[in-house]
Amino acid sequence: MTNFVTVTDLVKDNNLKVYGGEELLDDKKITTSDISRPGIELTGYFDYYPSERIQLFGQTESAYSHSMTDNNRYKVMLELCREDTPVLLVARDITPSDELLKAAKAHKVPVIGSALPTTRLSSLITEYLDERLAPRESVHGVLVDVYGIGILLTGHSGIGKSETALELVKRGHRLIADDRVDVYQQDEKTIVGEAPKILNHLLEIRGIGIIDVMNLFGAGAVRSSSDIQLIINLEDWSPDKNYDRLGSMEETRNFFDVGVPQITIPVKVGRNISIIIEVAAMNFRARKMGFDATKKFEENLGSLIKENGQKNSDDGDDK
Repeated sequence: MTNFVTVTDLVKDNNLKVYGGEELLDDKKITTSDISRPGIELTGYFDYYPSERIQLFGQTESAYSHSMTDNNRYKVMLELCREDTPVLLVARDITPSDELLKAAKAHKVPVIGSALPTTRLSSLITEYLDERLAPRESVHGVLVDVYGIGILLTGHSGIGKSETALELVKRGHRLIADDRVDVYQQDEKTIVGEAPKILNHLLEIRGIGIIDVMNLFGAGAVRSSSDIQLIINLEDWSPDKNYDRLGSMEETRNFFDVGVPQITIPVKVGRNISIIIEVAAMNFRARKMGFDATKKFEENLGSLIKENGQKNSDDGDDK
């Protein structure tokens, strides 16, 4: 889990400008994705001031502060700049007041800004921090994008996950991560996976070694991250095991607080696993759209039983 994001990272990753305190950017750490717009604080009320958050100044806050006297504005800005305040963020390319810059310098708080509207900027920064500060888990597996569905391939080492991913890439699908997948929860319903930086775009094939998928197959063969929508567990075929033949055995695997659907595909000589995974992706998408082949089969079976029962009843009446 990442415990903090430096203001340096925030500025670089979101193309922000620095108005003051550039020498402080590496030392200032952001530990929460919550953002505060200091409205009531500008009136002098600081009893419940969340000083540990990014303090965002939009048009409303700036207009109100400019209605204050210079001396009063400076006093309020001094109160806003606490030791644990990571940064002051100004939206809409609004020029920070001299009092704000002076108070920030006195209490060693950097001042940064953006041309984006306040609401859009708040949403962008919150989403960025949610991702960077989210709890993470490292999972053994391969993550691929098949027909727009993020599929995590799991199974014991040597089962053929990487080779299957290579064939899927050759068939026009995309690789996100091989061997290790960094997983984090984006929101209440979404789990996202990405490759560790050291393994980005790389695939290990036994007998060949490590290959660079982006270099060999082009930029269209890779993605930096993907939602994990389906887990496919590959395991050796066992004649003693009862595998799901109708698609009615629903399994899930939990990551943090989110359950992800999981299916098991047995691997043996003669089975084209890549094609089966493609079909699994298409079938998953069809189910999401309301088309369930298992349900259709059960309806057909029910109709056939009813039809045969009626036929037997009619035959009995004839006798």
